[in-house]
Amino acid sequence: MKSAKDIFEQYLSDHGIRYSAQRENIADIFLKTEKHLTVAEFYQLVRRKYPGIGYATVYRAMKVICDAGLAEKSDFGDGVMRFEHKYAHDHHDHLVCLDCGSFTEVMDPRIERRQNRLAREHGFEPQWHKMQIFGICKKCAKKKKATPI
Repeated sequence: MKSAKDIFEQYLSDHGIRYSAQRENIADIFLKTEKHLTVAEFYQLVRRKYPGIGYATVYRAMKVICDAGLAEKSDFGDGVMRFEHKYAHDHHDHLVCLDCGSFTEVMDPRIERRQNRLAREHGFEPQWHKMQIFGICKKCAKKKKATPI
């Protein structure tokens, strides 16, 4: 299996995108960060190590990282796009709290098999999917019970 860095460099080469140290630095930081970050949050991480890199550079680099298949955007219902790793990461779904905005990654092979079976039954050829379940997390539910009306 190719490394994520090899895939990134190959993508740049195949698409005639100029290699730059800044782009490589941004990709390296993203590939080492296992969080779901907004561009602004990711930009702050990059700036800590490379203060000379601008917001627009980070934004454009994240687009290239996504296009290379290494990351994908997710919206957890708050209208803010977050980036998460895609390459060499198992497919997972999300439970998203509507109160505090926290999210939990969940994996269940039974759900995946059921989704595949539903697609076959309907003659549908899925290309990809995301499942996000929105509700109230345990912590927020407990707070609501403890708060008198």
